[in-house]
Amino acid sequence: MSEIEIRVASTDRFADAEHALTGGGDGASCWCQWWMLPNKDFNATSRDERRELLRADLTATPASALIAYVDGAAAGWVKVSPRPDQPRLARTRDFQQSPEPFDDPSVWAVTCFVVRREHRGAGLGARLLAAAVEHAHRHGARVIEGYPVDAAVKKTTSNELFHGALSTFFDAGFHEVARPKPARPIVALAIS
Repeated sequence: MSEIEIRVASTDRFADAEHALTGGGDGASCWCQWWMLPNKDFNATSRDERRELLRADLTATPASALIAYVDGAAAGWVKVSPRPDQPRLARTRDFQQSPEPFDDPSVWAVTCFVVRREHRGAGLGARLLAAAVEHAHRHGARVIEGYPVDAAVKKTTSNELFHGALSTFFDAGFHEVARPKPARPIVALAIS
């Protein structure tokens, strides 16, 4: 049985963040900057520039992401932070149906998952989501939103699951609050 630990992403764990993000999917090109930059700015930055922007993001307090370790090796990543800290969310038409105000720092968003290929299918995404909820709750979240893919509606590649799978969010207690597109619901979890 593998030992799984989930820790906050920080500058002293930057090499671990790199390892987690470069194991498959778009992590090595996006560097978790998609939700941080307007489209024009994202397209104007190189991979190396995005990588350095991520390094700067890892100085945030509280941490804006978590890293999963399997037997001591970085294996996965989840982005979770207050929604205002991820400004592209407010500019994304599909998410305008959220019932929560976009400038409310007590609303946190889980926006990005990366699980290295060799660790897929072992439930690491669910563990990352549970840790993200706990992290957000510990730092004052009132509501946590997610923007997963409904794989029952649309055949989805593992690369498209960087948003997370709807079933994983439902299993964690989230409920659907809007469905801007058939396969792209908005889900939320209220923290009591």
